[in-house]
Amino acid sequence: MSHPLVEKLIANIEQAVIGKPEAVRLTVLALLAEGHLLIEDVPGVGKTSLAKALARSLNCKFTRLQFTPDMLPSDILGSSVFLPNVGEFEFRAGPIFSHIVLADEINRTTPRTQSALLEAMSESQVSIEGKTRVLERPFFVLATQNPFEFEGTFPLPENQLDRFMLCIDIGYPDPSVEKEILTTHRRGQPVDKLQPVLEVSQLESLQQATRDIRVDDSISEYLLKIVTATRDHSQLTMGVSTRGALTFYRAVQARALIENRDYATPDDVKQLAIPVLAHRVVCQGVVREGHRDKARTVIRQILDNTRVPA
Repeated sequence: MSHPLVEKLIANIEQAVIGKPEAVRLTVLALLAEGHLLIEDVPGVGKTSLAKALARSLNCKFTRLQFTPDMLPSDILGSSVFLPNVGEFEFRAGPIFSHIVLADEINRTTPRTQSALLEAMSESQVSIEGKTRVLERPFFVLATQNPFEFEGTFPLPENQLDRFMLCIDIGYPDPSVEKEILTTHRRGQPVDKLQPVLEVSQLESLQQATRDIRVDDSISEYLLKIVTATRDHSQLTMGVSTRGALTFYRAVQARALIENRDYATPDDVKQLAIPVLAHRVVCQGVVREGHRDKARTVIRQILDNTRVPA
């Protein structure tokens, strides 16, 4: 049984994102845990629709950023504009000043522009022209990239990947689901017809409730054993950081809330290990194309070899 408010949100999003319940739930999970989401998948599988549906369901400000090689940090953060009639500068906020930001094809832009998101994602604030400006809450970044296209791209460095709570894919729909998609899109985009089901204040209450979820010491120790195993594994040159362990902990709390529990279980840890940890490790001697699959295989091995608490 799911939390009633969360279930209402998920059901509304699924009207526009058909046949992908796990991707929808993990997106909502990242939002509840106050993290950010990276989707690695081919174009045209519903990444933009997912972000739009989430924003419309919450009746909050949404911005889509299409990253390109010539994009500058000021295109994201904003800048000051001189007003001749009053003889002074006025700050014009950039698209980062939104509740939900879709960073589309984030690996298409330069590291300098990618790093403009770093402070915003980790601190919910940005520094512009020597002044710190706090972003509105909630603040959620949903970034996308194509894992099979490398020409003209700038791979995200490990420290920026670490800022994403989850890394998931959506995948192609089943044939029966794809037929339903053709039917529902006959008269336009279903996402454009969505109505809000939650207010921002209700989302903030859910985020606070997520922080209050109880995590028993045995669950914390189980989680940390998995994290520690990534640092000692022979096939990994870099394991999960302490920040990654804390992110893992918060994600586990969010999954418990979605399941309408006030406590975490070992199953929460097992179900989230791959989407939370796989993009944080570096595999030994693996080319970029095969890194994602190898990292997931190693995390599965670690789960199989770690004793589950009673």
